[in-house]
Amino acid sequence: MHCSTMEAVTLLSKCTIFPSQKSSLPDLKLSVSDLPMLSTHYIQKGGLFTRPPFSITDLLSLLKRSLSQTLTQFPPLAGRLVTDSDGYVYISCNDAGADFIHAAATHIFVRDVIGSIDVPDHVNEFFAFDRTVSYQGHFNPLLAVKVTELADGVFIGCSVNHAVIDGTSLWNFFNTFAELTRGVKRITRQPDFSRDSVLISPAVLKLPAGGPKVTFSLDAPLRERIFSFSRESILRLKDKTNNNHKWNVDGEIDITELMGKQSNDPLKISDGKITPLTWLRNAVRKTETEGITENQTAEISSFQSLCALLWREVTRARKFHASKMTTFRMAVNCRHRLQPKLHPLYFGNAIQSIPTYASAGDVLSHDLRWCAEQLNKNVKVHDNDMVRKCVEDWESDPRCFPLGNFDGAMLTMGSSPRFPMYDNDFGWGRPIAVRSGRANKFDGKISAFPGRKGGGSVDLEVVLAPETMAGLESDPEFMQFVTGY
Repeated sequence: MHCSTMEAVTLLSKCTIFPSQKSSLPDLKLSVSDLPMLSTHYIQKGGLFTRPPFSITDLLSLLKRSLSQTLTQFPPLAGRLVTDSDGYVYISCNDAGADFIHAAATHIFVRDVIGSIDVPDHVNEFFAFDRTVSYQGHFNPLLAVKVTELADGVFIGCSVNHAVIDGTSLWNFFNTFAELTRGVKRITRQPDFSRDSVLISPAVLKLPAGGPKVTFSLDAPLRERIFSFSRESILRLKDKTNNNHKWNVDGEIDITELMGKQSNDPLKISDGKITPLTWLRNAVRKTETEGITENQTAEISSFQSLCALLWREVTRARKFHASKMTTFRMAVNCRHRLQPKLHPLYFGNAIQSIPTYASAGDVLSHDLRWCAEQLNKNVKVHDNDMVRKCVEDWESDPRCFPLGNFDGAMLTMGSSPRFPMYDNDFGWGRPIAVRSGRANKFDGKISAFPGRKGGGSVDLEVVLAPETMAGLESDPEFMQFVTGY
């Protein structure tokens, strides 16, 4: 379903919400992880819910009151950006407030949001600050909450300045907002506003008059689709990546191949079939009993297996010459990588981008294990020393983050299936789905969400050029692992 902006969502009201208590927090200096994000769009993430068992009027009153309480716990989100005479950029925790918007799209049903193959255009209208660059936080609120009534549901969308927060901080805010709305008296995850790490730098980012612009095209034709991967499918993919086992279309392991490799395994085989979970449970039990021998290589994680699959199959769909260099870029959380470690709920951006390079020929001629190992090696070496080196490199040449797909051969993985996106019960149940807006989307942008069912399931929000998406959809090596959309 595709709706034009004119008919999709009707704005009903807009107001400013102030913190319930005045802030005592000093100005917070933007870090070397915050400043590069001044050229990116506001982050847009939100949840699709069933209709609450009370009136929309009561819902709006409840959300306004709890947002005010949440802003007291997150004073920077009620502030504005300021640049001092030396060129340093700060968050002024000045209680200027956040936007609260009430909108209606009562001709749109929940099924219209989640029932189509491609993410429908009207989802973009569930968010404020559409394509607003984060530098504009000097003049606009740093946060807007937009509540959109649907025919049989409600969408709560948050748009937050990306120079102020990353995904970890965003979801801590969203979780706290939900907690306070459903009546929790004491929040469980207090943010940390310290500014005493190596990320706080004396370097100055020089910005052009009027502020930076986004570094990717806003007009390129794109398709956006959610691919879902069940826990069983992910385990099957992980096993294929680590052991190169072959599975048939029914999700059963090839017994001949298995017996050749694992002739001593104490597996009970009936009817010549072993399901993925049976095989993997036995394999895990065997490893725990016997240990890992010295010549065994490190296990590739489920998420790295999934990234390797995307890298291979999108590269195939793009139909490059073998010599074309491709890039797979991953955002990593630096909170636990630094020594001393940052607080797990450090407020702000604490992310760095890790690129992995390989020619299209190498990506396609090697197996999944090889692709995953290239990613694994780069993530593994990104320790305290590497984080600090990246800081030093930026200080020697302060710049905004070049987000985009500049040579047509890049993939950028953002967000994380570990983020608590579904731990958002505002009082009448968890979200039916999580969706994002139009912000920071270009050919090759992928965002990883946890699956709603949990247990290791993953949803990938994939944005590609239309011809590349068509190639991916017709690729059996990729689609055999997809369990829904």
